[in-house]
Amino acid sequence: MHDHDALDFAELSATLQSAPTPTETAEDIVGYVRAQLGADHAGISVIRSSNRLETIAPTDPLVEQLDRLQHELEEGPCYDHRWPPGQTLTRSDLADDDRWPTWAREVAASGIASLLSTEMATVDGRRIGCINTYWTQPRNFTQDDVAFIASFARHAARALAIAWNEAELNTALDARKLIGQAQDILMERLGLAPDRAFEVLRRYSQDHNVKLRDVAARLIASLELRAIATRSGPH
Repeated sequence: MHDHDALDFAELSATLQSAPTPTETAEDIVGYVRAQLGADHAGISVIRSSNRLETIAPTDPLVEQLDRLQHELEEGPCYDHRWPPGQTLTRSDLADDDRWPTWAREVAASGIASLLSTEMATVDGRRIGCINTYWTQPRNFTQDDVAFIASFARHAARALAIAWNEAELNTALDARKLIGQAQDILMERLGLAPDRAFEVLRRYSQDHNVKLRDVAARLIASLELRAIATRSGPH
């Protein structure tokens, strides 16, 4: 069980941030919470556009099923607008929960008895989702449980936000690199100036409703395939 006095959250946050991808960061978060609290199931519900929930790092398909139910019913911890910022929601007996009567009844029918759900928010207060943990047997939550998950969630949210930002930055850098390579090809093959080469790519992107990055990737790939075909052809 967790020992909050000995736990160094700064060190833990650094460990979470060292994961290679956002998915692995999320998996580390879920795995740590599940181990510390002795939960049977856990996952992160991320709030996307149009209030849609996306489940990341679920420990099993049941966690995704419970999130789908939240979305379909628009009821459950992640849809509870009465939830004060930064708070943790607990329930020891979901079969008798009047906060989300339909969702809770369905969850209880699936074999889940208890829930602990805590908000994940960035330092500027932006809510990015929830960490949800479930037990198949009724569990009485302590103040220690709530204090632990609330503190951990702040560090987890920061680590996940950093991982996402880095992934988006890397994607953007990759796109710029591809577009630059495609420009160089057009400049070399067609004798175009840099601005004109970029305009050719941009116009094709607009006319064919294809992302500029994908246009560049296709151009590079087509030349690579042509080169391979040439090298592999009869000599």
